[in-house]
Amino acid sequence: MTFWEYLGNRHQQLLTDAYQHASAVFQCMVIATLIGVIIGVVTYRSQWAGNLATLTTSSILTIPSLAMIGLLIPIVGLGVPPTVIALTLYGLLPVTRNAIVGLRGVDPSLVDAAKGIGMSRIARLLRVELPLAWPPILTGIRVSTQMLMGIAAIAAYASGPGLGNEIFRGIGSLGSKNALNQVLAGTLGIIVLALLFDAAYVLIGRLTIPRGIRA
Repeated sequence: MTFWEYLGNRHQQLLTDAYQHASAVFQCMVIATLIGVIIGVVTYRSQWAGNLATLTTSSILTIPSLAMIGLLIPIVGLGVPPTVIALTLYGLLPVTRNAIVGLRGVDPSLVDAAKGIGMSRIARLLRVELPLAWPPILTGIRVSTQMLMGIAAIAAYASGPGLGNEIFRGIGSLGSKNALNQVLAGTLGIIVLALLFDAAYVLIGRLTIPRGIRA
């Protein structure tokens, strides 16, 4: 069976796996973005706190993804829970680091001007600092998403959702007539999803970042 014939016969299952893969990455990125930005907001004013936040989140990336999921299985079981926890933890570093860098890079004179017109600390953060820090934060989100697209394939080890199941089935049946087709279909599907997500982030950047700031 050729690769194209395989796609034709399995397109329904592949589309389901692709949807589950994209959904898992998207939901985990939303959680990682919220946590990462909150950590950035809490720590960016202190040099040691910011360094500690960056060091802690970067240390998570030193844990092999297969080992991370394997360690989570006895605690939360198989399926979605270990997938969500692992992907969220792996997605923290770029968002947290870029949030800290972006907030520290805001012009102090703009913050002082906002303070001078009576804005509260929360108002300055929401209306001045975070909007100006948004470009580097968005870059961190893009980097995290590309990274999680590949890591999410490992979730199949814990019976998680996504295209990793296709890859693992192919690896587990090496020598069979469709083994290569399965691995190739899963891999290409992840690449296509990564490109679509990145294109969406480019569009979001154009819609949310003023031209002057982009320049």
